[in-house]
Amino acid sequence: MAVLPDDLSSALDDELGKHPLARLTQSVDRLSARYRQGDAATSPILGSEVDVAAYAGYRMPATFAAVHAVLAEAASRAPGFAPRTQIDVGGGTGAAVWAAAEVWPSLAQCTVLEQVAGAIGLGKRLAAGAGHAAVRDTQWRRGLVDPAGPTPEADLVTLSYVLGELPEAGRPDVVRWLAAKAGTVALIEPGTPAGFERIRAARAELVELGLHVVAPCPHDGACPIVAGADWCHFAARLPRSGLHRRLKAGTLGFEDEKFAYVVASRQAPERPDARIIRHPKKHKGWVALDLCTTDGLKPGVAVSKKQGPKYRAARDAEWGDSWSTN
Repeated sequence: MAVLPDDLSSALDDELGKHPLARLTQSVDRLSARYRQGDAATSPILGSEVDVAAYAGYRMPATFAAVHAVLAEAASRAPGFAPRTQIDVGGGTGAAVWAAAEVWPSLAQCTVLEQVAGAIGLGKRLAAGAGHAAVRDTQWRRGLVDPAGPTPEADLVTLSYVLGELPEAGRPDVVRWLAAKAGTVALIEPGTPAGFERIRAARAELVELGLHVVAPCPHDGACPIVAGADWCHFAARLPRSGLHRRLKAGTLGFEDEKFAYVVASRQAPERPDARIIRHPKKHKGWVALDLCTTDGLKPGVAVSKKQGPKYRAARDAEWGDSWSTN
């Protein structure tokens, strides 16, 4: 499970405790409905301090889990990458900065660009007691996701759960703007068909710019998934605190955050032969794997018990893992 750092979890609980639970849950219900709606925002979604706190309680753990999973996979594909600087665009209360600092202790300077003043204020308060100096000393800048503005320049540029809030016609310009001076760029969207289509389009822009796909794809070629027929997404499991369960009116002690993503870099990564793109199907004596490979999609690849170590690896494999086809 992707567990929030203790310092962040404690600070978040303290901030949520400043507001009546009833008002927080009302804001969560409204924000949840807006999140599921999935179209571009015409005005800021976080309209009050209670909205900002509710957003942080409702979304920050899940965003942290997804971004951490994405960046950890990127780190495994590019072991020589040790970013010193990060800019998180549209970063809200800073979940991606916390996640990046957990993955890369090399980070020394982080910047969050966010348009909502209340989110910046809460993000600063959460970061004030962080154990990671890079998080604690994060620079918070108020501004829009705007290709006409200064180009983000950092070793790592992140944009999570923002593309879907932008007008569709302007998304290619935003992707090019993000990548123009980035060493590595990571884009994350909800794990829905619409979220995947946004990531697919962004991926094509990044490849056209000459960047290499670090993850999840094992190649830089065109995505082999037929548009509208299926979608590529992954999941990160995270625990729910008692307050988190009450905010979401949930009964389970955990949840699965599903997401689609692409990480691209100017440096060629160490790519796997294939990626497992669905839960492995385990049968008596064999396992079926749905793979995305350098040769395209290979659904239902059978790995039998006769294959010894490979079978044992398939039994232990999980959705999203890399896979060797040799």
